[in-house]
This record gives sequence, structure tokens and C-alpha cells, in this order.
Amino acid sequence: MAYVTANLNCIVPRMGQDGTAVWAYEGTDVHTDVDAAGFFTDGDAKGLRVGDVMFVSKTDATIGTTVHYVQTVTALDVSPFSSIAAAILS
Repeated sequence: MAYVTANLNCIVPRMGQDGTAVWAYEGTDVHTDVDAAGFFTDGDAKGLRVGDVMFVSKTDATIGTTVHYVQTVTALDVSPFSSIAAAILS
């Protein structure tokens, strides 16, 4: 399935210039598809910043939520757009 811009929402805004925001994305995509470079085509316009945290929830079949961080953000309409990576939790 393709990226659905309406399914990406900031759930905890950043505090100040250097804060970290928390985002939620839900859809039918598996987390490895969402991790693909350029999946989020409007990340810059939506306000994603490198280091932000994202919860990705899969809403069908194998339902679940994974934690990711924003790895790259590029301007709208400039490939590779924005990408996330799986978070390492310890």
C-alpha cells in the first residue's frame, strides 16, 4: 500500500527549537515498507525532523505497533523525501 498523508499525525509536539516530536502513522503497510527510503513524501511539509520518534501501527492482518526514529528529511518533491528507521530499544 502507498503512503497516506492523512495517516501521519504529530501526537506530541516538540518543545522549543531543539525538542523532539512524537508522531503516529497508521495503515496497512508492514514496517519494512514504511522504513523504505522516501516512503514519507511530505515529511518536510508536515514538520518531521531528524531524531523525531514515530509509532507505526499496522491496522490489518498482523496488527501491531513498532517504534521508529526519523532518519532523513528532505524538501517536498525532492527524492529521497523522508525516511525512518527502526528504533533500537535497550
